[in-house]
Amino acid sequence: MKLLIVGYGKMGRMVDEMAAAQGFDVVGRVDVDRDEWTDADVAVDFTVAAAVAGNFQKYVERRMSVVIGTTGLSEVTRPLQAAAASAGLGVVAAANFSIGVNIFQMIVEEAARMMKPHAQFGAWIHEAHHATKRDAPSGTALTLREAMLEAGFDRAIDMSSTRAGAIPGVHTIGFDGPSDTIELTHTARDRRGFAAGALLAAKWIHGRSGWYTMQDVLRNEEG
Repeated sequence: MKLLIVGYGKMGRMVDEMAAAQGFDVVGRVDVDRDEWTDADVAVDFTVAAAVAGNFQKYVERRMSVVIGTTGLSEVTRPLQAAAASAGLGVVAAANFSIGVNIFQMIVEEAARMMKPHAQFGAWIHEAHHATKRDAPSGTALTLREAMLEAGFDRAIDMSSTRAGAIPGVHTIGFDGPSDTIELTHTARDRRGFAAGALLAAKWIHGRSGWYTMQDVLRNEEG
């Protein structure tokens, strides 16, 4: 399968390093100082939100499925979804492509659902990342909060962030009551888990149309 990598930072380079072992042929790499736009079966886009709209027009023109791992897209998601639908494009967009994080999200959803009727428990989310991460709270933390709300947890969810050193990513969900505390934590040891998930999503979206999340990929991996 031919793969185009758009955004050649740490994540783009990791995807490139792992692609061949997953059956991909990287046919182009695009970055601010590297213009190798070419036709491919699937693109993986790890750029920044400001660049995605322009990139997306190129995916539409080429009828190229795409995996988007950029955060901060909330303001442009609907126009991109409309463009994808008009072009019959296949898109997987997620704040975090780690298989472990996405399974963690499913666990968090179920915990929030079970906690809903127990008003004595309050909730919090704390996330920690490396000092150079731009956004705080992380896109993953915001996704986890949204998942809890959609699961019916209708009380305040306190959020906090740490930015220090080279932490790849730690997300903790906590529930605290008068007599006990429950904590659920996911810890990323390196970026390989994110790249592996993005490549899994790239395989899955090829030949499909529609707008999906990584949750959709994992729930329908065999389909």
